[in-house]
Formats: sequence, C-alpha cells, structure tokens
Amino acid sequence: MPDPYDGGGEGAGGSTGHPRIPAPRAPAEDTGAPLPAAAPEPLVLDHPVLKSLLGAWALAACSPAEAAAVEEHLGDCGPCAEEALRLRDAVGLLHPEESLDLDPGLRTRVLASCLGRRPPRVPLPDWAAPYDAETARLDALLKDIGDAEWHAPVRLRWFDDDHPVSRKTTVAGVIAHLLAVDGLVATALGLEDPLGADTTPGLGPDARTEAYWRAAQAPPTRAVREPWRDQTHELIRTVSFAGGGSGRLPVPYGVPPDTTGAPGDAAPGLALPLRDSMLERAFECWIHAEDIAQAVDYPYEPPAPRHLHRMIDLAARLLPVTLAERRRAGRSPAGPPGRSLRLEVEGAGGGEWLIPLDTPGTSGSADGEVAHVALDGVEFCRLAAGHVSPEEAAAGQVGDREAIRDVLFATASLSRL
Repeated sequence: MPDPYDGGGEGAGGSTGHPRIPAPRAPAEDTGAPLPAAAPEPLVLDHPVLKSLLGAWALAACSPAEAAAVEEHLGDCGPCAEEALRLRDAVGLLHPEESLDLDPGLRTRVLASCLGRRPPRVPLPDWAAPYDAETARLDALLKDIGDAEWHAPVRLRWFDDDHPVSRKTTVAGVIAHLLAVDGLVATALGLEDPLGADTTPGLGPDARTEAYWRAAQAPPTRAVREPWRDQTHELIRTVSFAGGGSGRLPVPYGVPPDTTGAPGDAAPGLALPLRDSMLERAFECWIHAEDIAQAVDYPYEPPAPRHLHRMIDLAARLLPVTLAERRRAGRSPAGPPGRSLRLEVEGAGGGEWLIPLDTPGTSGSADGEVAHVALDGVEFCRLAAGHVSPEEAAAGQVGDREAIRDVLFATASLSRL
C-alpha cells in the first residue's frame, strides 16, 4: 500500500442591584504601599436564590459578591455545579471562537493570577506545567487554521548517524505523530493507547509513528485534533490526581534490552521518569508547533523562559549518556577521565552547565574543564531538535575542538522523528 504521508499534497461583569456604599474604614497607618482592594462582602443566600443566579453567573452578569456566593455554592452542590457547566457551554456557543495569536506567557500569567486567588483543589504538578502550556498553545494555533491548511506539507527534520534526515508529511500528520508518541506516556499511566490494544509492545517513538501512519486508511484530516486534544487533557488530569510523587514513574521509550530496536528508533531499554518525559513531550510539542506554524505562515513564539530553561536543562542532563553511546558506536574517540565542557546558554531560559565528557553518571568539574561553548537558548533547542546543524550552531568556542565537536553532535543526536 503506498504511504499516504510521503508526499506533501496539497467577560465583563456588571451589577444587577443598586450600588453599594462601602462602610467607613478607620485610617490605616502610612506604610508607603497602596491599600489592598477590599474583598466583596460575602452574601448569605438560600439554595433557590443561588440556583436562580446561575444564568447571570454564566453570563458574567453577577455582582462580585453574588459571583462569590455562587462559586462558593458550586463547590458544595453537585446538581448546581453540573447546571453551571451546561450554562457556561451554552454561553460559549453564542460567541464565535476568536484568534489566539498572543504572547506565549499570557496564559501562564492569567492562570497564576487566578490560582493565586483560589488555589485548585487538585493542583497540577509543577513539572507538568510546560506540557500543559505548550499543548494549549498548539491547540490555539490549530483552532485558527482552515480545513485546507491541515493538508499543508510539513518536512520533519532530525539527525541520524551524524547526518541530517527528513520526512515529509502534513499538518494533520504531525498531530498524528504527537498523538502516537504521547501514547507512551498514556500507557505508562495506565490510560488507553491511541494505537489500539493490539499494538506491538515495546515500540519506540519512531516505530509507533510509522505504525500509526501505516494503519490509517487515508491521510488524517483535522479530525485528528480532537483525539490528540482529548489525550493531552487526560494526561494533565491523570498526573494532577496522581500527585507530584508520580514524577518518578518510568516511561519506556524503546524496546526491551534483549531485543533489537527498529532502525532510527530509541535506544533499547531507554526510559525517562515521568517528570522528564512530560518535559520532553512539551519540548517536542513546541518544536512541531513551529513546524506547523512555518507551513501555514503563522507567527509562533518560543516557550516562556522558565519552561525553556527546564527544556535546556533536560537536554544538558541527557548529554553525558548520549556522549557515552557515541563512543560505544565508534563515532567519537574516548578521552582521559575527568574532562568537562562548560556549556553556556545565553538569553531567556539560559544558564551554565558543566558536562562530563567521559564519565556519565558523574558531575562535571571546573577543574577538569577543557572547553567552553556558548549558544543562544532557542538555537540550542533547535540544535537538539535537529533543526540546526552542529557546524552552524555555536556562537562561541574556546578550548578542545574535538570535545566541542562531540558535544555539538551529541546534542543534535538527541533529535528523532
């Protein structure tokens, strides 16, 4: 059967009552800071009155005090909470969806402000926040594109055996790829595998993607957005209920050690703890969102600096093992133990890391520093994604040229389909 993917193919709130005159206040001491805003005076209302206010609440037409009373009631009354959700959904149908071409940090700031006022009953682990933010940004982009743009050609790029390789698909094919690989996290959490219950166990990301593409009767369309979106929400809900301790759960990325991996697949036996796996999925979501945005000529910004820093830190932590794998494969020579390279990442989300060159599992040492390389933060991430060649990535290099070359090529080899 011919591969269908290897071708480009084509609220404001208001008041329903009379204005309230605040009670007189005793003067506060002059502390040099503005007085805090007065919280709305709580109302004591019975159930029928609160139920009658649900429609106004859904339309954001309650006074602050009424809204506070309704929201307090919704936390204790299941039937009213369900009715409130139905009313909010109905209100959403009255307004067309709007473009969300916004500052990538806006959503995070709004959520932080909201959660600062009322903490969630089931908080999202901090390590899952980048995945939550990046999937939401990509979903906003997908909402804005038209039916024809889902078939726009996208070329996925990565490095394999120190050489750039690419794969042609479509916007919808990219989302199918993300759906298939996110399934590794889903199955580790005991959720349904998007590839189906009969999927061969132990497949890595590349093999899972190819299996998903081959199983399709026709190239995917915008219909793939819904299962991908549902899966991202289910992952967020599951890790939230599981709590922060679930971050140590291993997520396998490759075949078992006693079998042979598919060509270009993850290293046999490779696994990441859930907290790092969610961060890796956030990184890939951002990179492929940029691929899609470029294909449909849409602006797209890098992640928030604190999320970008975590992505860079994950790549830096994976480099020692990747360097060791390159030596075992004969792609770089071994050096004397104790050598380190100072990786300086500049710009938003940057920092410095001492990378041990010859002894994975140990920490880098300033005393053993033999080279220093400096890169821009976004440039480093694009190198790790295989979107920039190692020869073009470094902004500054000092010291052992062979060590610098090894680290740059190891960074590029972190990439995959």
